[in-house]
Amino acid sequence: MLNRAVRGSVLDLRWQATALPPTFLLPWRARLFNSTSTNTTTSEDAVPDALRAADTTTYETPLSTPSPSQPPAVSPSPQSVPPTPPDTTLLTLLPLLRAQKSHYITAHIHSRPYLLTPGDTLRLPFLMHGVKPGDILRLNRASNIGSRDYTLKGAPYVDERLFECRARVVGVESEPMRIKEKTKRRQRKVKTVKSKMRFTVLRVVELRVKGLEEVEG
Repeated sequence: MLNRAVRGSVLDLRWQATALPPTFLLPWRARLFNSTSTNTTTSEDAVPDALRAADTTTYETPLSTPSPSQPPAVSPSPQSVPPTPPDTTLLTLLPLLRAQKSHYITAHIHSRPYLLTPGDTLRLPFLMHGVKPGDILRLNRASNIGSRDYTLKGAPYVDERLFECRARVVGVESEPMRIKEKTKRRQRKVKTVKSKMRFTVLRVVELRVKGLEEVEG
């Protein structure tokens, strides 16, 4: 009788273990639950007791407070580079250019060269913003400054310490209204485009070559 009871209990346990279908026949969520549960149990069993005790310990780091005796760090200020002095040969020939009158200059405004003499009126091919009639502008970029017999050329520009060129804003001119009709092939509609450009007008009021005292000083 005892053998039959033991055999029956063993058969009941085997039947309960094999009652569930294999994992590949279960739904996706059931397989995910089984895989995560087995992984967590195995990982928890594999962790030793020493590491568990180390995880529970907490570490406190003291806050570092700056000492009042130490001054704050100050970044060094950038030093300005002194300008290079002009060439000695240029300084010897500059009085000859200054002695002759009726100078001309090739001034550059927005990388465009303009040949100017004192008293000339220049109409720029654009509208200069931020200026109003009566303002004085200094033209400090020039590729050539010359007279009848001498010409000073820059590489690419002449040093602005050697000359002074000033122009006054006279006003703003506008061109007549232009109307253009635009159309496309196989389309009956016509698009009308209107344009009216404005230009800034300048007048050269001063053009002179500086002396040696002004350049060296």
